[in-house]
Amino acid sequence: MANLKLSHIYKVYENGHKAVNDFSIDIEDQEFIVFVGPSGCGKSTTLRMIAGLESITAGDLFIGDTLVNDMEPKDRDVAMVFQSYALYPHMTVYENMAFGLRNRKMPEEEIKERVMKAAKMLDIEDYLDRQPKAMSGGQRQRVALGRALVRDPKVFLLDEPLSNLDAKLRAQMRSEITALHKSLKTTFIYVTHDQVEAMTMGTRIVVMKLGYVQQIDTPMNLYNMPYNKFVAGFIGSPQMNFFDVTLKREKDKVKISFAQGDSVTIPYENVCKVHENYLQGDRKVILGVRPEHLTLNKDGDGLKMIITNIERLGNETIVYGKLGDHLGEFSLKDEGNNITVKIVDRDDIKVDDVVYANFNPDKIHFFDSETEVTLMNKIPNYNSVHCKVDGDKLALLGRKVALPEMFSRVLGSEKDVTLAIPPHAIVPGKDFSLKVAKVEKVDKQNLAYLDNGDSYLFALVSDDVKKGDDYSFALANEKLDLYKGEELLLKAVGDQESLLGTFSKTEVKENNDRVLHFFYDISDYHLEAAAENGYKINSIDGDNCYKNTYRYGIDRDKIRIVDEGGLKCDVVDCLDYGNARFAKVRHGDNELLINVDKDFNASTVNIAFDSSDVSVYSTLIDMMLC
Repeated sequence: MANLKLSHIYKVYENGHKAVNDFSIDIEDQEFIVFVGPSGCGKSTTLRMIAGLESITAGDLFIGDTLVNDMEPKDRDVAMVFQSYALYPHMTVYENMAFGLRNRKMPEEEIKERVMKAAKMLDIEDYLDRQPKAMSGGQRQRVALGRALVRDPKVFLLDEPLSNLDAKLRAQMRSEITALHKSLKTTFIYVTHDQVEAMTMGTRIVVMKLGYVQQIDTPMNLYNMPYNKFVAGFIGSPQMNFFDVTLKREKDKVKISFAQGDSVTIPYENVCKVHENYLQGDRKVILGVRPEHLTLNKDGDGLKMIITNIERLGNETIVYGKLGDHLGEFSLKDEGNNITVKIVDRDDIKVDDVVYANFNPDKIHFFDSETEVTLMNKIPNYNSVHCKVDGDKLALLGRKVALPEMFSRVLGSEKDVTLAIPPHAIVPGKDFSLKVAKVEKVDKQNLAYLDNGDSYLFALVSDDVKKGDDYSFALANEKLDLYKGEELLLKAVGDQESLLGTFSKTEVKENNDRVLHFFYDISDYHLEAAAENGYKINSIDGDNCYKNTYRYGIDRDKIRIVDEGGLKCDVVDCLDYGNARFAKVRHGDNELLINVDKDFNASTVNIAFDSSDVSVYSTLIDMMLC
């Protein structure tokens, strides 16, 4: 059995089309991973790269601890089940299942033992003498599974294996494949465009669109906490309803105003993770609510809608309608006022009835109208805190602290400013203290809701912080954005620096063998690259790699100051944030920040870093090479 690691995988074809973009995932042994998305999203291409049927343009693929990028498919110890079954029509079921084992020169007795064991497991013992044409689609699918099963692979790869079956058989085979996975206790990677298959079979689901991963999560997390509108609409049936609305906070309530004129009020607590910029009533956002989280009544309370169609399915009823007072002309186009409601069967409603829809405020979602990304992240991106400059002090959160020199530089005469504070920039310290209103477990991290009067300050805290505690903390000033209204005055310092350079090789003879050495060249600083990275860059860009310019990314904490050698730089500025200090240094066209202590005052400096800490990016196409 084996775990898999896909690290920054790309697939770029000769015409420049990027089928898969920066795909990364760690797959644990015995997981059932499902790749799901519409046609052309890159899910089957990714599966074929894992199988070795498609070459990898850039990135690393590990099966267990083995890098398999250049390994032949037959040597990867994976088995693939194809959408078309790919059975040999002139062979019997037994011969089809035994074919791969015979190619491996396995003893006939062992082949028979494996085939009979798999046939028994899949309940096809009575069909071993038949040819595929004499079998149903479900039976042929079992044979295709059996052919993979007899190989006892580390990883099973299944490419839309149920798409050719009718609805009843698909439901049956979903159950059988899930049971097979539990029985075999091995890793399954399954590709489908059917979100029902994804939700019912996967331990984790990878949602893809146009070659990009949209979200990787458990089925219920995708359902309850979609990262963007695409995921929200793709997962769940019928599809989530989407409406253009505005949000206006009124003390402990938020008024939701719909385009057709209706409005609904919900508690602020339900949307406290939505940034205050979206709660002023002047910014359009997208509200999402699933049909099953809506109810209908006739008493005039809720969103007014006219019923346009009813589907009675026995155990449930799907009601379709339009918000507002009139039907207008029939159109299949969703103009933003269509609404779908899933309820238990009701005999008291019919087409053309006027009814009122209400939603569960605990089950609604909000998305940015432009980016379509959720406004209710599990961990908010940042807190906005308004503050005042008072001489050499900064007043915020009920305290006054020293005004950082870098803040003072950009503020000028400004007295009222706003800090954008990411939760990870709230660190243990003694500058501030707020009471913990709640602690929530999010992705193995503790998110604390710190009571800040009429709102919350969100912070990541240790396991020993509990509800009701007085939490003392400081701010990592270098990680904050400073605003005057909408204008960004000072951007947070990132964790990585970039340097532009070239790539070269030298050839030497070692023990009469021709050996290539590769180098990252940043001006006169030549850093020897790992041989595998050198060959990788050469294989991606060909001989043009020795002419191209590359962007070299280095984490700042990996950059060190050395007495001699390295890259000689001029110091052009020192940036003092109070809790952290940086030197801005320049070498030719490259400019970057390095960490320095409070006593640093040099005019030049030599910096160095290890090639193992360098990430290489193409400047010709948005792609990480290694």
